[in-house]
Amino acid sequence: MKTAEDGSSNLPGAIISLKEKLFKQKLKTSFMVEFNEDGGLKLPNSLIKQKQEKAERMKKGRCILIKKEIINFQAPKKCVLNIKLSEGVKDNRFIQTTYKYFCENSQTPTKITRLNEKEFQIEIGTNFRRCSECNNLISRFREFLDDNVIEEKGNCTYESYARNQNFTYEDHFD
Repeated sequence: MKTAEDGSSNLPGAIISLKEKLFKQKLKTSFMVEFNEDGGLKLPNSLIKQKQEKAERMKKGRCILIKKEIINFQAPKKCVLNIKLSEGVKDNRFIQTTYKYFCENSQTPTKITRLNEKEFQIEIGTNFRRCSECNNLISRFREFLDDNVIEEKGNCTYESYARNQNFTYEDHFD
């Protein structure tokens, strides 16, 4: 323990200054709003880095980007998986093959549409197991590509049981 020149301990002052430093550091790392020169919101560095990593994987890696979208929130609920293949994927036949195997075991009505060589849409219809089968299809793609799947939630409201222990009524019922 350090003592001041007059013999008294300055430990309480050191603790207070340490608390102030920690508080200021916490303020810096919290979500403070910053603006660009044009008046738009400035993205945090972590989001910019994450966005750059995704773009890099889509250019150089062998992966796919899957964006989950709900296209109809009213009954009958319908969802769409927008699938985009990276530049590293030269053969897109695995999309159709994986989809066929999925349909053999699926109870949910689905439809695949090929938009072009690198983009597909899979529409997932109304069924009690819609969300779990959607995740099952994504897992099949993930397994085929050795976990090289970039998944974007889009406006999907489903939270899997493993990630969130809360049951969401609207994810399963009309």
